[in-house]
Amino acid sequence: MSTGKSVENKSLFDRLLDFFSHITIIFTGVALVFMTVIFGWLVFGRYVLNATPTWVEQVSLLLVVYIGFLGASVGVHQKTHLGVSVFREMSPKPVRRIFDFLSYGTLIGFGLIMVVYGYKLTVFKWDAEIPLIRVSEGWRSLPIMLSGGFVFLYSIGHLIHFFNDKNQEDNE
Repeated sequence: MSTGKSVENKSLFDRLLDFFSHITIIFTGVALVFMTVIFGWLVFGRYVLNATPTWVEQVSLLLVVYIGFLGASVGVHQKTHLGVSVFREMSPKPVRRIFDFLSYGTLIGFGLIMVVYGYKLTVFKWDAEIPLIRVSEGWRSLPIMLSGGFVFLYSIGHLIHFFNDKNQEDNE
């Protein structure tokens, strides 16, 4: 998916990362469809039934957090995340490789920070309740931790490819 390699040439780790990415895309897609349906229900309830379903706002806020964080982690895997690449593109190849290394290293650190502090936040908020839908407030911070874990793993995968590509260049 993300590296353009054939399935036969991919390592088990690459296939696992692709699997995580694929499942995440399916989950976020289903969440987006569900959010669209419940907003349809909100409009129908408000204007046709004259009874606004109050739970829709809280459920949609919860879904937006999952869609946003998990979708961003897939962007890291597929290298479609937001980035400023002007200086990288203007630079000679050795400097570009330094930028790539620094980028992957920074993302690894950022992913770890998201896991650690996302976990702490989830544990801290677990006893509180989201109003109107009566589920734990920890469900809102759980995607921070999950996304951080995926960003960490995807960046490790990119770093592995970074060093493997360098070794292939040296052999040519």
